[in-house]
Amino acid sequence: MPPEFRVRVEARFEAAHFLREYRGISEPLHGHSYKVEAELAARGGGVDGDAIAVDFVSAKRKLELLAKRLDYGCINDVAPFTEINPSAENIAEWFARELQQAVDDENAVVTAVTVWEGPVNSVTYTP
Repeated sequence: MPPEFRVRVEARFEAAHFLREYRGISEPLHGHSYKVEAELAARGGGVDGDAIAVDFVSAKRKLELLAKRLDYGCINDVAPFTEINPSAENIAEWFARELQQAVDDENAVVTAVTVWEGPVNSVTYTP
């Protein structure tokens, strides 16, 4: 397997959510200080002519724009979480899918997204 460079960027946001029918009941509305970390690689794994695999600035900006859609709101009010539970797992998958669409034009591939619900609990999604 050829060597591959992976780039990590992160964003933070504050948001409330509740899980519907969690263990038979709906959770009360509560909030978290979220951190989302995205790992990206260049298609083909290498670097471009400028010795860059994935542009940090562009990837971070795009991740922050996604985080801003959830920041200081109730995640349950943002599609697709109006229909599906805003679990950390579903949030991580949403970030991976949305970020991949945002970086498709940059020859980048999202290889993992980790969502932290505070400083100790996290989930990682690998598409």
